[in-house]
Amino acid sequence: MDFSKFTGNKNQPQNNNKTPKTVEQNVNDISRISLGAAIRGDLYSTTDIRLDGQVDGSLYSEGKIVVGEAARLSGKMFCTNVDFWGKMDGDIFVKDTLSLKSSAVVNGNIHVRKIQVEMGAQINGSFKMITEKEYDQIVATMVSKPANAAAEPAPKPAPAPKSSVFGSRPAAPKPAAAPKPEAPAQPAS
Repeated sequence: MDFSKFTGNKNQPQNNNKTPKTVEQNVNDISRISLGAAIRGDLYSTTDIRLDGQVDGSLYSEGKIVVGEAARLSGKMFCTNVDFWGKMDGDIFVKDTLSLKSSAVVNGNIHVRKIQVEMGAQINGSFKMITEKEYDQIVATMVSKPANAAAEPAPKPAPAPKSSVFGSRPAAPKPAAAPKPEAPAQPAS
């Protein structure tokens, strides 16, 4: 059997030096909103987001958002890809793929390039299939990115204070200075 149609021309040398580019992602590069946490306002992240808590406002990620079963969102969501198990009251804008899992409940409109819906997911709204260019235009008009988001990386936290093997001891508060008593008035002579 001739396998050249699957592997290319057998008379041409194969270039095996090409290695696929991989992006390593550190676990600390993921923004996490844990169960029990609540955010009121907009959240912007250049990294992936894992949401198990509650967000009331707009949620924007340049990467992927994973919405856990207990998560609750109210507002708008913008991202490249989404795996969605939770509940959303608002509109979703996805540059590439939205994967609605069986426990997902979406009360709002969905604007997406590709979608996968598991049996049992609930959608109460409309769908609009969009291109990546349309997504970029929507984000440009609807998302206000922080001024320094692309210009410079976030500052690193200050190093922790040095402590003994037994932990650090908090400094004792300084007592407030007692008010000075006023001198008695001198009688006029």
